[in-house]
Parts: sequence; structure tokens; C-alpha cells
Amino acid sequence: MPTARADLAVGVVNGILYAVGGNSPSCEPLSICNTVEAYDPSSDTWTTKASMPTARGWLAMGIVSGILYAVGGVNSSNRYSNAVEAYDPATDTWTTKASMPTARSSLAVGVVNGILYAVGGQPGYLKTVEAYNPATDTWTTEASMPNGRFGLAASVLGHKLYTVGGYNHQGSRSTVQAYDPTSNTWTGRAHMPTARAELAARVDNGRLYAIGGSTNGYDFLNTVEAYNPATNTWTAKAPMPTPRDFLAAGVVNGILYAVGGFAGETLSRNEAFTPR
Repeated sequence: MPTARADLAVGVVNGILYAVGGNSPSCEPLSICNTVEAYDPSSDTWTTKASMPTARGWLAMGIVSGILYAVGGVNSSNRYSNAVEAYDPATDTWTTKASMPTARSSLAVGVVNGILYAVGGQPGYLKTVEAYNPATDTWTTEASMPNGRFGLAASVLGHKLYTVGGYNHQGSRSTVQAYDPTSNTWTGRAHMPTARAELAARVDNGRLYAIGGSTNGYDFLNTVEAYNPATNTWTAKAPMPTPRDFLAAGVVNGILYAVGGFAGETLSRNEAFTPR
């Protein structure tokens, strides 16, 4: 990436990966960024896009109908944010949307059937689940996660939202829980082999890939593990070249890209993984 960043969010629209916000020594104030940079894998090039209106790190992102929604985080006043801002890649413009009811950071987001679900986060170890409907620009409160966590990751498989890892009062967790919006219920699933937080997760070809992270704030990980929902099992995959946490990830044409993060310093690293 042109701008080294950790605690950023990533979304993919029409084969382009967008890296949004995050923390970097080059951003002011308080190293909180409003930077937006777009990566085109077909040319292996980055382009700077319109800045996010509210600079934020530790935010999350979901995509509905080709629009990227940047949700929550910590703002440049060092406060938990409930900001929701929508980016349209076609026009390179941002629009402010209805604020999330709960200001929070280090949350996770997933989109099921056009509804964006914001899950967990801090302050504390939140169980909070709130759903955003872009069609009506409104939020509703849904069934809480069984176990509150922050620094978790989430992705969607088969119309269910899976949350993996994160921190609670016991430290880094291997917890995996699946949320079914149809029944508004949560179900425990097989734990990740590696307990970790501040990881990334993305889905490709019916598998959820858990990437990187750290254990109790130490031991930066290059671990990649894949979850098969049909068998409720995990499999170890080729490790990432650069161990790191606070990274983000996106999938373009079956290739998984791990972007940015932290490993003793803020990283601009972009590494690609081809699942077998």
C-alpha cells in the first residue's frame, strides 16, 4: 500500500480492493487515518481515492449492492465512534448514514441478504449485535453473542454470520460462533486450532480463512486456518510470509489478499494467497 497502516478495513467491489482508514504514524492527529487507497490486482497498482469524512482506526466494513459501509472505530479525538459512512466507488464519493446505536471499536461486520450486522467490540467485551438496513437507513438490535469479545473477525457462509477469535477477560480466544438472522439465534461451532485476536477472516469457495493475528497481544502470527462449515472442521494452510496482527483482507477472483497490519512497526505489506 502507499500508506503503511494497521487497524484498517478492507472491502472489494468489482474486482478492486479498497483499504480504508486505520492507524499510521503518517496520519494526524493521533495517527488516525481517513486514507482510502484502491488496489487493482490486474495491474498490481494502487490509486488514492476520496478520503473518508471521519478519520477512524479499529473500524469495520461491509458491502451492500456495491457500496462500502465504514462502521464504528476510534476517531481522531480518541473516542469510540458510532459513525457510519458509505462510499460509492462508481462516483468516488462518501455519504453520511444513520449512526450505529452503540459507539464501539474493534468490532466485526458481516452482510447477510442485504443487511449489515455489527458484532461485538469494545469498550469492555461487548456482546452487542446491531443490524443496519441500507434501504431504510435504520438500525435494529438483534440477539446478543453468547460470549462478548473485541478484536474478533467475521465473515458470511451460507447465509450465516461466523465470528472467530477475539479477546475476552481470559485473553485471546479460539471461539467460533454462527449467527442465523432468520431465527435470530447463535450456535457454537468447532473452535479454531489457534487462539488469537486482531486477525482477519474472509470466505472463498465455501471456506472461511482465518489469517494472522496475535496471542494475548504478543507473538505476531502468520497462521492461516480454513473452516469447512459442512464438516465443522478446521485445516491448517500455508502460513502467511509476514507474521502480523491488526491486518485486513479481501478476496478478488479467488485470490486472498492480506493487507497492512502491525509487527513491531506499521506495515504496508500486501501478500496474496491462492487456496488449493
